[in-house]
Amino acid sequence: MHLEGSCHCGKVRFSVEAYAPVPFMRCYCSICRKTQGGGGFAINLGAWNETLKVEGKEHIAVYRARGVVRGHPRKKSSGRRHFCKGCGSALWLWDPGWPELVHPFASAIDTDLPKSPDHVELMLGSKASWVPLAPKKKGDKRYDLYPEESLADWHSRHGWDVSPPGAARRKAKVTKKAKKKT
Repeated sequence: MHLEGSCHCGKVRFSVEAYAPVPFMRCYCSICRKTQGGGGFAINLGAWNETLKVEGKEHIAVYRARGVVRGHPRKKSSGRRHFCKGCGSALWLWDPGWPELVHPFASAIDTDLPKSPDHVELMLGSKASWVPLAPKKKGDKRYDLYPEESLADWHSRHGWDVSPPGAARRKAKVTKKAKKKT
């Protein structure tokens, strides 16, 4: 799904092709909550990095969080949180561990997003005490840490095509053919 996004002051605009555009997963970790989750959580979407087009790159800064990262206190996160230097709007997360992916923050998306049939709330072990949880509905799931099901898996289970676009798809086919020959 084609997504258009921007910061609040309008200095940064971007577009991207999302494989996971449904805002179903709410993250309550302290990093998401403090960097862009005014309601006590943040919602990350899934998109293909090769499709990211940005206007106003000179207005973007990157933040790499420190904190408990997979049990290592004060370790710097590999994730790069991109935000507007002018207004502070959180835009997207990119991590070199998964270079083909980019995770736009739902709060920065201007395109109407699909409504979710159910929700996943994760990192509840880090939830601030003042944050209320909405009543749990049928199909909703809650986790103290991470769910087993990924963004892509959830979308695939709900009928979304999560296959990569053009170049990434061609690269995957070439890699698959090379593995068959060995």
